[in-house]
Amino acid sequence: MRMKFPASVFKAFVFAGGVAATALMPLKAAADNLSDAMIGAYKTSGLLEQNRALLRAADEDVAIAVSRLRPLIQWTITASHAYSRGVNQVGNFNEFSDNDLSTQLQLTQLLYDGGETRLRKQAAQELVLAARQQLLSIEQSVLFAAVQAYVGVLQGQENVALRRNNLRLLQEEMKAAQDRFEVGEVTRTDVALAESRVAAARANLTDAEGTLLTARATYLQVVGHAPGAIAGQPRLPSRAVSIDQAQSIAARNQPDLVGQQHSVKSADYLVQAATQALGPTVSFRATAGLSENINDSTGTDTDAAASILLTQDLYAGGLNAATRRRAIASADAERGSLINTQRSVRQSVSAAYFNVETARVSLISSGERVRASKVAFDGIREEATLGARTTLDVLQAEQEYLDAQTEQVNARANQATAAYQLLQAQGLLTAEHLGLAVEIYDPSLYYNLVRNAPAQHSKRGKDLDRVLKALGRN
Repeated sequence: MRMKFPASVFKAFVFAGGVAATALMPLKAAADNLSDAMIGAYKTSGLLEQNRALLRAADEDVAIAVSRLRPLIQWTITASHAYSRGVNQVGNFNEFSDNDLSTQLQLTQLLYDGGETRLRKQAAQELVLAARQQLLSIEQSVLFAAVQAYVGVLQGQENVALRRNNLRLLQEEMKAAQDRFEVGEVTRTDVALAESRVAAARANLTDAEGTLLTARATYLQVVGHAPGAIAGQPRLPSRAVSIDQAQSIAARNQPDLVGQQHSVKSADYLVQAATQALGPTVSFRATAGLSENINDSTGTDTDAAASILLTQDLYAGGLNAATRRRAIASADAERGSLINTQRSVRQSVSAAYFNVETARVSLISSGERVRASKVAFDGIREEATLGARTTLDVLQAEQEYLDAQTEQVNARANQATAAYQLLQAQGLLTAEHLGLAVEIYDPSLYYNLVRNAPAQHSKRGKDLDRVLKALGRN
């Protein structure tokens, strides 16, 4: 759900930034379905809040770069006292003291630097875009962790239910074996086999309950509140019709890939900026001041001056050339990282796509196994009552049926996890794409407030102060 912003930019940002405060608000006790789990994770994730703050820091780098293109006005007040004492040629002491008070305004404006400062501003803007993609990548990780937590609890609950039912059936078999032993139909060995399976079933149930407790603790950590009654299997998202389509979607949307592309552009701008830094810099400077000798009542002196300065480094010990070479090497490193990211994304999409298909086939196979093992178990159990089957045959059939059911539970969990992992690999596992009922964090709001580098006491600067106060950061 895209946030509807009011006319006031400040109020809109406070509304969006207020996502951080929702972690302190009471949440409902249970997550009914997967969407509720992802909503809880989105609203309460400290990792998301951390990276939103890092993005705001990157926004401020643009403002800092913009400020270097503007005039710098400095006000200076100087109070000085001078005292001297000496002996003249005739042996008399001479004392002298002087007290001065002066004030000066100085304006400095960059006129020309070959475009270095503007290039650095463009590099900072590209890094902002890269940071936004990094935030999306973190968002995907948070939501996928919620998927895993939800599926883990559901899988744990189903396994506990299976183990409890298995224990009940085995207890019935043990009682039947004891009854048949009393009438001489089976031996003590059959009873011992049944008792052994019941003991193992109790241990397996305890283990499954421990796994479920761990899954619930993980859910609490990821989602922000303990799970209640889980609604059931999550609805699977639609997937690309072919692996080529999945790869094409990832090439356009995968945040790690898109973010690295912006990092390469930023590095290229920095190379150009370092090249332009080898040339001259021209700036304008103007000063105006007042000075008064407190010991002298002759009046106040005024002065003013204006100048244009051209600065060119003739020799800097190799600093400038090394800085440029370092920028080139950094850009090459970013390109290498881009190649690695491209290959990693393609591999992740391929693996996730085939995992979805494998999970689907596995679920079908496990369903067939459950059906067949249930028929076999019912038949062998009936035959055992007629004396045609042993207790061991019944216990083995029950174990086969339990294994088939467990395999089916795990296959369903794997299918759900694989489906959402494919979304993540394509860059589509975001709150906006999934249509989660949350206020979507809009990173452009803060950027629009700071991109023109507002002064501290300007209207926009005061808006920013209120924003920081609302976020508890001022």
